[in-house]
Amino acid sequence: MYHLKSDILKNNPATLPHRGLLRSVGLCDADFKKPFIGVANSFNDIVPGHIHLRALTEEVKKGIRDAGGVPFEWGVPAVCDGIAMYAEMRLSLPSRDHIADNIEIMMLSHSLDGWVGVTNCDKITPGMLMAAGRLDLPAVILTGGPMKAYELKGDRLRDQANNNGPSASLPACGKKIHPIQGFAYAGQVASGKMRLEDAEAQMKLCSNCKSGSCVGLYTANTMACVTETLGMSVTNCATTLAISEEKKKQAYESGRKIVELVKKDIKPSQIMTRSAFENAIMVDMTMGGSTNAVLHIPAIAHELGIEIKTDLFDKIAQKIPNICHLIPAGDHEMADLGRAGGIPAVLNRIISYIKDNPTINGKTIKQIASSGKVLDSEVIRPLSKPYFRQGGIAVLKGNIAHSSVIKQTAVSEEMMTHTGPAKVFTSEESLLKAIKNKKIHEGDTVVLSFMGPAGAPGMPEMLTPTDALKGAGYTRVALITDGRFSGGTSGPCIAHIEPEAYNGGAIGAIKDGDIIEIDIPARRLNVRLTATEIKKRLKNIKIPRRKTTPVLERFRKDHSSQKTTSY
Repeated sequence: MYHLKSDILKNNPATLPHRGLLRSVGLCDADFKKPFIGVANSFNDIVPGHIHLRALTEEVKKGIRDAGGVPFEWGVPAVCDGIAMYAEMRLSLPSRDHIADNIEIMMLSHSLDGWVGVTNCDKITPGMLMAAGRLDLPAVILTGGPMKAYELKGDRLRDQANNNGPSASLPACGKKIHPIQGFAYAGQVASGKMRLEDAEAQMKLCSNCKSGSCVGLYTANTMACVTETLGMSVTNCATTLAISEEKKKQAYESGRKIVELVKKDIKPSQIMTRSAFENAIMVDMTMGGSTNAVLHIPAIAHELGIEIKTDLFDKIAQKIPNICHLIPAGDHEMADLGRAGGIPAVLNRIISYIKDNPTINGKTIKQIASSGKVLDSEVIRPLSKPYFRQGGIAVLKGNIAHSSVIKQTAVSEEMMTHTGPAKVFTSEESLLKAIKNKKIHEGDTVVLSFMGPAGAPGMPEMLTPTDALKGAGYTRVALITDGRFSGGTSGPCIAHIEPEAYNGGAIGAIKDGDIIEIDIPARRLNVRLTATEIKKRLKNIKIPRRKTTPVLERFRKDHSSQKTTSY
């Protein structure tokens, strides 16, 4: 009935008071002839990855105005997973769904024609992509860009030592400093390998890092790369540093672009096709991204009516090599990837694997790939000289799990297979206490159960215990859980075990001393128990009682007795 969704507010006699309300916020006659564009701004001043988004949003709005649109901004919540970790991490994943709901409510309630999502960190980007798929109104996603690690060299190293504490607390010359290192330091402090005051001195140096998503290929940057590959952000958006003139230009360009998309009626369903999702998984696998992509990509696709199963990640990983070695798997940071050519250069390396698909940029993904240039062949290696012969994620199955995931490119060769006795825990606190009291021994397999979407509830990330194990110096200890890990996790850590213990999964039947068998190349995860013994034990499971909130109770209800991959 209406050319633009917002026309109902502009031309209908019944919406005369609506126009009065809009004039009260500053609209004039000319504005009622223009597209109304939403700007979902996730700025706040507690999350390092979001503290600069207010300035970027102003550039977006300027671009919208200059292109002939009227911007309307509202706030979207953003959780810093690093700050929530260990303290109260269970609300982070539910916040993703809340963000999608937030945008649905604001866009539809106000009859807006299209929107720009200004985002950066872990759950905000997938939440916005879910909203884009759900609403299927023209959309552009602006990811805010990575942080630059602080690098100490020469005199600066000595100066920092004088200003911030004992020289023993400082790294060797040239070492990159960034906040996520603190999780490993916490493990070293807990095991007595590092003094607390020395670790604190290290963290003081992070004041030099400033704004941006954490420096490595953690979940935030993984999802930024996914967004760009899906075709939902402007080219090079994923790797352009947060504090840069180029990022401001991208914000302005995003504002202009959304008006163009509205005028041409180009919708997310035309961009985020099945081919686009397969391309995104391809890039994620060849770069070695976060295991959280296995949660988020299917959830985004689901909003568009596209089913992506966990097995697809493994299928793609087995046919494409890993050509990047970014933190935490290696030493390169996102700034290095941007300097090496960014996502277009990665796409250029794997151009024979990807499927052509439109993007918001007016070019197809293969056109973007064709123009990409690799400027550093160590940061983005050729397919003939990969860091690892397969892609980043492996999907393991067995009598413990119908499905589970591990970031195989961040596992040492010695731990690709492992057999050891179980040490069972149902909380992070009890595991950390065991590490501190040296109750974990080399060769053990730590089992952390009842940490899934329904069990925790909320499926918290557990970078604190994984880095505590690493910080304590363990090299032959594996960890399996029905919870999830941070993109910062490395080592033999298997997550997303399904079905989870709360829903009757076999992981809940494991007891101390049971022998766990892990074989990553063979994709196997088993416990040496018969099916009869597992079934018998499951009848007597006692579910841990935990304090919850209304949000967590709703999330538990949504995921109770769910037998497939958690959306």
